[in-house]
Amino acid sequence: MGDKYQTNPSHLTQLPKEHVDWFIRPVTRFIKVETAAGATLFLATIIALLFANSDLSTSYSQFWQASIGISFKDMELKRSLHEWINDGAMTIFFFLVALELKRELVLGELRNPKLAMFSISAALGGMLIPGSIYLLLQYGRPELHGWGTVMSTDTAFVIGCLALLGHSIPKALRVFMLSLAVVDDIGAILVVAIGYGEGIDWLAVGVALTGLIAVKMMSFIGVRSFTLFFIAGGLIWLAVDMSGIHPTITGVALGLMTPTTKWVDDERLHRIMQCVMNFPLEERKSGDTPDRRALKTAEAAAREALSPVERLEILLHPWVGFVVMPLFALANAGIVLKSANFMSSLTLTVLVCFVIGKPLGIMLLSWVAVKIRLAKLPDGLGWNMVCGGSMLAGIGFTMALFIADLAYGAAQVNSAKLGILLASVISALLGCVVLKYISMANAKKVSPVQSNVSSTLINDKKPLSK
Repeated sequence: MGDKYQTNPSHLTQLPKEHVDWFIRPVTRFIKVETAAGATLFLATIIALLFANSDLSTSYSQFWQASIGISFKDMELKRSLHEWINDGAMTIFFFLVALELKRELVLGELRNPKLAMFSISAALGGMLIPGSIYLLLQYGRPELHGWGTVMSTDTAFVIGCLALLGHSIPKALRVFMLSLAVVDDIGAILVVAIGYGEGIDWLAVGVALTGLIAVKMMSFIGVRSFTLFFIAGGLIWLAVDMSGIHPTITGVALGLMTPTTKWVDDERLHRIMQCVMNFPLEERKSGDTPDRRALKTAEAAAREALSPVERLEILLHPWVGFVVMPLFALANAGIVLKSANFMSSLTLTVLVCFVIGKPLGIMLLSWVAVKIRLAKLPDGLGWNMVCGGSMLAGIGFTMALFIADLAYGAAQVNSAKLGILLASVISALLGCVVLKYISMANAKKVSPVQSNVSSTLINDKKPLSK
């Protein structure tokens, strides 16, 4: 063993490798690619459409309506599989969205108030203008209650489209679109809680608020166990569900309450690791020995050197991207195209709001915010790129389908979902084409300048005198 370490000492700084790593490591790299979640979501959508328009459509629909739950005496907690996904699993999605927002505001690009206001104003414009257009076009119709459907942007699909465009897209646009989509999702969740809740049970609201205070106290006194926090979160979810407010708001509240400070700072971590390193190899023993206790301390320190927000993001992101969102698409994207009316008023209204209203609102309010010096255009990001990105924001898939299920009855929901699907496809194509054209045009502008500079440098060179 000593010879092996001497011939290749560099591998001591890495974790030992096992045969299973040949499988796990490529899968882990795949999961780390954020756009893979968008690809998985797209695949789940195609599968849902194929089933909904096949001979298995009836069985497919019945499967999602199967009742699942528990009952004890007079108490019953049962929902259809479709409702468990929309109310339960999507709470985890919203929790992750809130974590991303808090990280960006406290640790990320949005720490600068003016940069934050640029994304926030763009997101507000992308909600208010489409919502206003919807109310105008559907005024006096029974579908008027569905105004919240046209307010959201799908993060996974937008980031996926930007990834398809490669390195020609500036990083500033990716950060802006991610921030916009996260703020947009938070706004959409508030719309769900306020506009599509049922009669409010204030006693249950009081219980939920008490639970949130208890979670804050747990954090204050130093409780570190995620398991205890998840149990408390589950009880709060039940209270919010009984209150008449849509239970997914629980995920937002808990996500925004999650601490961004790490328990173990870098200096303490370094000292703890140094303590482990000071134990000679030949003196390491099994059992409850000082070196084993030092290793356990180092394990906890390494874990707590990341803030709870960062740790939870790392933990939940694969589950949300590759389980929750595909399940949501499978349960909600099954639009029956055979009986669909592509020219219905509701379908066209949703289409116009996303394809035209979204870009218009984003551009208008972000431009106004910059003009009145409330916000600042990020460095490296031009208005032409913002315009192209705003077209991609018309992809409202996940949250739009979610709100459509709450807002419409059985007679209207298929028309609304058809409009969402068409708008998402058109917005994706338009946004990608426009951004690609802009990036190519920018590249052509840079190339002649570089050529002129090079030729000038060559011409300025003079031969040495003999």
